[in-house]
Amino acid sequence: MNGFALPRNFIEDPEKLLRKKKFIEARDKFESPSRTPSAAQASSLEEPAPTLEEEFEEQAEALGGNLAPVFEDMAEKTLREFSAPTTTTNIQTGPAVNTTENGFELKPSLITMVQASQFYGKAHEDASAHLQHFLEICSTFMIRGVPKDTILLHLFPFSLLGKAKQWFYTNKDKHNTWDLCSTAFLAKFIPTAKTNALHGNISSFQQQHDKSFTEAWERFQNYIEDCPHHGIEEWLLIQTFYHGLISSTHESFDAAAGGAFLSLKLSDAEGSRWRTRGG
Repeated sequence: MNGFALPRNFIEDPEKLLRKKKFIEARDKFESPSRTPSAAQASSLEEPAPTLEEEFEEQAEALGGNLAPVFEDMAEKTLREFSAPTTTTNIQTGPAVNTTENGFELKPSLITMVQASQFYGKAHEDASAHLQHFLEICSTFMIRGVPKDTILLHLFPFSLLGKAKQWFYTNKDKHNTWDLCSTAFLAKFIPTAKTNALHGNISSFQQQHDKSFTEAWERFQNYIEDCPHHGIEEWLLIQTFYHGLISSTHESFDAAAGGAFLSLKLSDAEGSRWRTRGG
């Protein structure tokens, strides 16, 4: 083929056409009849009317800065740039919480301490233990004039990695207080199925025949620590533990209680339990 004739309406620079279209739309907007002053108004003006360029500058400044019109920025972009990720829209940092007027600084040593035990959000990890460890670190310092919520929310993402960190930044606008953030964190990484399993460990506790009372008590306490949100009343925990013991341990409990253990008041039952452990 020797080539072909271009159509009569062929435009060599399509971006120039786009810029021209945007300029006409902007001009029509700013030169609409509602914006044209009457003859009386025009005669009373001491200064000439602002030019179109000056009006653009005024509009841009009202939007937060002396910026070029948006349509010009778009017209100058290549097609590849429109789909390319940018740091302003795709990379997030920091929580959605206001800082103090002068800001504040998180010491590098503090960040390093938090990063020493990071949470990835994997199935085998303990979200409750991670939160407890994080709060223990944060309880050792304070920054004058900065609310504790602000410190916790700024420091917490440094303790996360992987999908846990991704979860934090995805939801940071919703979780703008520490209470909201920590509650949502536990709900996300200790799901209902896992909570039910941990709750079942407590409610179905049984002492193994080859284990001592002390070993049984420690295992029961571990179950409770694994599920701090179990919501089981103290009296029911004591009953559950007592009913899960083997008969020989029951006898020790009853002897320490001076009769039937379950006939004791709650405060007395707690004291009898500790005395039995100590013996």
